[in-house]
Amino acid sequence: MTPASATVPAGTAPAVGARTLAHPARGEIRLESVLHALSDPVRLCVVRELAAADDELTCSRFDLPVTKSTSTHHFRVLRESGIVQQIYRGTAKMNGLRREDLEALFPGLLDRVLEAANLQADRLGAG
Repeated sequence: MTPASATVPAGTAPAVGARTLAHPARGEIRLESVLHALSDPVRLCVVRELAAADDELTCSRFDLPVTKSTSTHHFRVLRESGIVQQIYRGTAKMNGLRREDLEALFPGLLDRVLEAANLQADRLGAG
């Protein structure tokens, strides 16, 4: 695993003393970890919201039907599987999809999963 600063674009590395979180390097992301992370309805909801957003979102932006500690667990699973990147900006933990990495490793997977999740939400009225 590499520190988050290793996956941040050049010139945007965290300030000295800033907190960083461990993320897998692109080559360390495994299909079974990604599929496991996406198999949970709460985590899939987070991924759907991130995919619909134009930018990164803070953890507090998500209205999840779980406790804060369980929410933290879900974000950790998403980060450790390589689906999201989390970066501290001040006291806020920002979340963004690692779309480029996932597309390079598993072409079309994220788009197909999101498409299926959106169709299911429409069908079940859980939009």
